[in-house]
Amino acid sequence: MIPKPHAALSPNTYDYESLPLVKATGFREYDARWLFEKEINLMGVQALGAGLGTLIHEMGVRPDLVTGHDFRGYSSAIKYALISGLMAAGVRVKDVGLALSPMTYYGQFALDCPCVAMVTASHNDNGWTGVKMGANRPMTFGPEEMGRLRDIVLSGEFVLREGGAYAFVEDFAERYLDDLTHNVTIERKLKVVAACGNGTAGAFAPRALEAIGCEVIPLDCELDHTFPHYNPNPEDMKMLHALADKVRETGADVGLGFDGDGDRCGVVDNEGKEIFADKIGVMLARDLSKLYPNATFVVDVKSTGLFKDDPVLIENGVTADYWKTGHSYIKRRVNELGALAGFEKSGHFFFNDPVGRGYDDGILTAIHVAQMLDRNPQKTMAELYRAIPQTWGSPTMAPKCADEEKYAVVDRVTARFKAMHEAGEAVAGQPIRELVTVNGVRVVAQDGTWGLVRASSNKPELVVVVESPVSEERMRAMFRGVDAILRENPEVGTYNQSL
Repeated sequence: MIPKPHAALSPNTYDYESLPLVKATGFREYDARWLFEKEINLMGVQALGAGLGTLIHEMGVRPDLVTGHDFRGYSSAIKYALISGLMAAGVRVKDVGLALSPMTYYGQFALDCPCVAMVTASHNDNGWTGVKMGANRPMTFGPEEMGRLRDIVLSGEFVLREGGAYAFVEDFAERYLDDLTHNVTIERKLKVVAACGNGTAGAFAPRALEAIGCEVIPLDCELDHTFPHYNPNPEDMKMLHALADKVRETGADVGLGFDGDGDRCGVVDNEGKEIFADKIGVMLARDLSKLYPNATFVVDVKSTGLFKDDPVLIENGVTADYWKTGHSYIKRRVNELGALAGFEKSGHFFFNDPVGRGYDDGILTAIHVAQMLDRNPQKTMAELYRAIPQTWGSPTMAPKCADEEKYAVVDRVTARFKAMHEAGEAVAGQPIRELVTVNGVRVVAQDGTWGLVRASSNKPELVVVVESPVSEERMRAMFRGVDAILRENPEVGTYNQSL
């Protein structure tokens, strides 16, 4: 039997080595994240595996699962602890080894496994670990499944059974890369900087881009789980600035930055200007909607308003559906609507049939960017960017807020904006035109300037984004207005980055 997990245990004690440690807050809306050793120990990971196996059987899903791990000093050990729990619960595990998250998602199809459990902390700082899970390809778990998994694990209600098995799949990376690059050839001679932040993508992204005909200039592609320069996070301005510097230094056509588990891609144009992922989404939507008119695109609430207002997308008959932020939410919505693609401001892009399998893959995103440039041989990346209407937008900003407090804070902020709207009060000097509350609150002023506040789904922080179609000053005014409301809540701490 696997003992019932404990919410807190002191390291370097008998109990810590003898009992599972699993902190409840690690179960997020659509994946799981913990500080390894402080919030979960190896026995706790084993309990997580047993809980996941129990849930898979409870859902009536065939218990075949593909797993892999990202490049961190402890990820392999965590994966094997997870596997031991899965096998104890009767799951047949196929291990693809060191992998990107999309490589394991591909494994669900290529290895005929309905289920997936990828050990990764994505772009989180070292010390974090986590698991991205699913039992219905290409979707990953949402709040309902994560809630049930949490209840099984924390209560110790494991159903252990015979039938578990383990197999290591050799050379699976080659199959994944061949699938990505098969029948993709770029005729335009593109010089591409590939930045990987010393994360897992360094083993895969440069090879894929070379295979389609790009000249690749690697930047921090050597695997080093200490992340000596910056976290592999294409939303982090430090990574984007390093990528931009390299593009300018080498005269590259485009810079592509990949996150720690390779399911996101950030872009810098040939002039060294960072292009936020939602604007890349608009550019790709323009390109794809020429090939597939009247397409539907799903975008998250952090994204630019151009998906509805851009004249080219309107002319091409595009339908834009704004939905909840989170890779699981967008992935499901893309599937439900039969959308051609889904775009998140964080850089999670989901290309659906016939241009993908519906899951997020940063390397596939990079290939689509290269194909867009190939289809526009007379235009640079900067020119394609300047062709879309200008807006002034912020990076994703994240003020600290404890996991136990963040949702209540967002509820209070939402109620505050609702009260302001009903009372006819202004935000950023203008009346409130509308509030979008599908995920946190997106407050839109009369001139279209907007600000978003929501709770992060995977870290103890809030998420703040602002944008204006009018001017930089209007964008900054909205930030000041939103931040003033946030500061009414003492639980809100300092930002990771700010305007």
